[in-house]
Amino acid sequence: MEDKARILIIDDEEVVLDSCTQILKRGDYQVATASNGDLGLKLLNEFHPDLVYVDLKMPGISGLEVIERIRESDPTIVTIVITGYATVSSAVDAMKNGAYDFLPKPFTPDEFRLITKRGLDRRRLMLETIALRKEKEMLRENFAAIVSHELKAPLGAVQQNLFFLADELSDRLTDEQKKRFERMKVNINDLINLILTWLRVLSVDVSKIRENFHPVAMPLVISKAVEGIQPQAIRKDIEIVTSIHESLRPIDGDEGTLVETMINILGNAIKYSRPSSQVYIKVEGTENDVLVFVTDTGPGISKEEIPYIFNDFYTGKSAPAAEHGSGIGLAVARRIVEAHNGTISVESELGKGSTFVIRLPVIKPELHGELTLETNGSAKS
Repeated sequence: MEDKARILIIDDEEVVLDSCTQILKRGDYQVATASNGDLGLKLLNEFHPDLVYVDLKMPGISGLEVIERIRESDPTIVTIVITGYATVSSAVDAMKNGAYDFLPKPFTPDEFRLITKRGLDRRRLMLETIALRKEKEMLRENFAAIVSHELKAPLGAVQQNLFFLADELSDRLTDEQKKRFERMKVNINDLINLILTWLRVLSVDVSKIRENFHPVAMPLVISKAVEGIQPQAIRKDIEIVTSIHESLRPIDGDEGTLVETMINILGNAIKYSRPSSQVYIKVEGTENDVLVFVTDTGPGISKEEIPYIFNDFYTGKSAPAAEHGSGIGLAVARRIVEAHNGTISVESELGKGSTFVIRLPVIKPELHGELTLETNGSAKS
């Protein structure tokens, strides 16, 4: 059985307290009353109301101060102002400071019941939103645990066996074979680091990404990402065409996660593009930002889908059946970009492909001298 909704009425007029209590008596509510702001705030901690009616004009603590204290205590508690017609402007000010609505005196029982119902509906929706948000956080954390157990552990075992195998065969391997072993070690280590990155991002603690921030050259990030995604492009006979501004300021960031972001975006572009087509990367600089544009030749994204494509586990409806993925690539990319104080967006039209736009703030000259970066990632003054 659900608990009854709790309603607290704070007003210095006894007739208002009595009439409101009588009106609510027939409903499924628990009602408490207070004749001034001090008593009302004391009841707030004892009664734990869902909805509070507050008179603006009371002796002692004003109604506006009561509303402010309620908001500080619990912003999900709905407050409704009771006011005379002469103080409607004050009621509007109260709504700007967090009150949900106002009820002018005198009011009819039906008006009071209606605004009460609306206020309680508002409270219910806020609590449901918070509960859904917590559930989503738990799902993300559970997914992070699955990623850690199902991917990280087997890769660790492969890495360990590779170390032993390389040691056992060290006197029989050719120089070329030793180079292959080293490349495998590097690739497996990169995969493990990638999983650790996902775990950090999926656990919503983006502050950990910022721990490794240092000046990063975006052309170098693009180069590494293209190199990493090239096998996927070759399989579909897709050419990656890059156009990078000759001189770009560095950004304050984490190179590894930025490379992963670009791999996610490029992988998405290749996945949706037609075989034997092209994917375009354009990098430009402004006074304040580096802009990266990734354009594909795919089927495009409908207006209905665009608001959801950066959500966890969302997969586009227009992807080829063989190309559907896990739906976390773009979500991870969004978190990484936001951790770098940047933005990511998409412009698309059905039948005309899509362009993803990443905007990242550059390091200001006064914070980093007059350093600029060439397209190969080297620095010059």
